[in-house]
Amino acid sequence: MKKHNFSAGPCILPQEVFNEASQAILDFNNSGLSLIEISHRSKDFVDVMEEARSLVLELMGLEGKGYKVLFLQGGASTQFLMAAYNLLESKAGYINTGAWSNKAIKEASIFGEVIEVASSKDAGYNHIPKGYKIPKGLDYLHITSNNTIYGTQVKEFPTSNSPLVCDMSSDIFSRQLDFSKFSLIYAGAQKNLGPAGTTLIIVKEDILGKVSRQIPSMLDYQVHISKSSMFNTPPVFAVYTSMLTLRWIKKLGGISAMEERNEKKAKLLYSEIDLNPLFKGFAANEDRSFMNATFSLVDEDLNETFDAMWKEAGINGLNGHRSVGGYRASIYNALSIESVAVLVDIMGDLERKA
Repeated sequence: MKKHNFSAGPCILPQEVFNEASQAILDFNNSGLSLIEISHRSKDFVDVMEEARSLVLELMGLEGKGYKVLFLQGGASTQFLMAAYNLLESKAGYINTGAWSNKAIKEASIFGEVIEVASSKDAGYNHIPKGYKIPKGLDYLHITSNNTIYGTQVKEFPTSNSPLVCDMSSDIFSRQLDFSKFSLIYAGAQKNLGPAGTTLIIVKEDILGKVSRQIPSMLDYQVHISKSSMFNTPPVFAVYTSMLTLRWIKKLGGISAMEERNEKKAKLLYSEIDLNPLFKGFAANEDRSFMNATFSLVDEDLNETFDAMWKEAGINGLNGHRSVGGYRASIYNALSIESVAVLVDIMGDLERKA
């Protein structure tokens, strides 16, 4: 039976990426060697790293604009620390929209003053704060573009005289933005880009080298840039699979094509949530994520019946995060609209049976 993978991450990737990556594990570039046993210094893998980095800049429209691309390890959780290590000299501002923002604030507080510019905590993070004032003199302003747990997404980014830092882990490459507005973007690969194991960083080089502290080599963006993202042994499989996914995005028409696909999927699902009296959404309508739809049953006595129905249909990963409950449908780039239609049909069937 076909599985419909709504997991929040690690998540679904394109089938053709799985196929090509699987072949590379057995025999990479007809070399008689596996991808995961060749030297990361070999020309074959250096070409992979260079193509992956180049595709990121091309797809984001950042070529020739002073940005560098890195594929590092440690996930976004390490970037909570690393961003502050490299950029926070005096004080930084953070928009608190959920669990990941909270963790980023905690790490940054080690290095300097952190100002919580705005927060939606008092409403259970069911919306994105708006109408806030950004203090002057910040080393940077940090925001999380999409919140997997709560199903909220920033639709309009703030304008600030300070460098804008963004955690785009769960919606990278899903919608077209003016990426030149951001001085630093980071994203764990395991949502829209590749398997767990690598983290994408896009950084404007001119914001670096301004803190007075000594930065350990492994946490210094400038060190990794100087070594072309290979200061230490990179996660070769995760980088290669990310490169394949970037090729796939380009082949389908780039980020704008991904956005069009994702809008159709999200509208189909949210329409059912709104029209079906058995369900209710969690996030404020204007801030609903096109990547993670969070919802629940009005009558929890129906949970057992609904759970049995979606599991029987081959749906995977629909349970909501424990802090929110209910359900979470993660509709990342590689998920087909056909899979969304299966879920919507089941929701409709439940209404007819109730």
